[in-house]
Amino acid sequence: ALDHIGRIVLVNRAAEVIFGRVQEEVKTKYLIELVRDSELDELVSRVLVGGQPGSIELVKDRSIVLNQISPIFADNGRTRGAVIVSHDVTDLRRLEQMRTDFVGNVSHELRTPLTSIKGFVETLLDGAAEIPSLRSKFLHIIQTETLRLQSLIEDLLTLSRLENKDKRVESTAKLSLVQKAFEKIKPVIEPYAEARALKLQIELPEDLPAVLMGTDLLSQILLNLLENAVKYTSEGLVWLTGTVKEDKVVLEFGDTGCGIPKEDLPRIFERFYRVDKARSREQGGTGLGLSIVKHIIEDSGGVISVKSKVGEGTVFICELP
Repeated sequence: ALDHIGRIVLVNRAAEVIFGRVQEEVKTKYLIELVRDSELDELVSRVLVGGQPGSIELVKDRSIVLNQISPIFADNGRTRGAVIVSHDVTDLRRLEQMRTDFVGNVSHELRTPLTSIKGFVETLLDGAAEIPSLRSKFLHIIQTETLRLQSLIEDLLTLSRLENKDKRVESTAKLSLVQKAFEKIKPVIEPYAEARALKLQIELPEDLPAVLMGTDLLSQILLNLLENAVKYTSEGLVWLTGTVKEDKVVLEFGDTGCGIPKEDLPRIFERFYRVDKARSREQGGTGLGLSIVKHIIEDSGGVISVKSKVGEGTVFICELP
């Protein structure tokens, strides 16, 4: 709260936290000494003179603060001061930006295969269908792009289901054995590793405790992380080990693949973030797998982390209750 010439009358606890100054330091001083921002100071001056409310967003130490200024009137109708209500809207703006980016990314990811399908269908209709070799080649490309679209939509639906906790199909309040979950994906992952001439090493002790998660969700974690390891390893070894640490089951997924650059590590769990965009799309990746894995693990009360070195490989560590 300010008086009629812009001196500070009151700074509440929330404002002290936002601006990093306590009331005793700034009371009776001018606003500029608290916020140190000329734009806000000028807006407050206009409100005090004109009696019209206003608002302004400021960026302060990586935080975004929305300031709404309202005049206080005396009985004679003159402005006797102003109240500034400051909201820290950093998280809100970040979520809005994420939503905008997400819509843009989804549109781009859908447009790419659809454009490819449309182009090859038009080519076939223009006469290429009469040439057997071209027809077969184009139909195979259309099939590949269609499967990519299907994978993308399935991953988007999975993310939506995980985020909508009230309607989630599978509760995380179930107990599952890692060994049993691995048996479900074994027919998929073993041939995939063999086709790429990779050694698959699985070490899951028989006495490994059950984890607090449904079997389908646990199988999805195993499949996503092992598929990723195989996909980005051209030669060598892919492994999965299970151990116990205090009250957590620790699953370690490792490979001797290409590794992830240090600058990319903080972002790999973001939706649609790809370290190698061209290679990921070529391999059929949707860019959503790690986001799904992180969601499942954190919803169950677990933690996922990653260590990697370019040219040496990557290790994902999941700690599950």
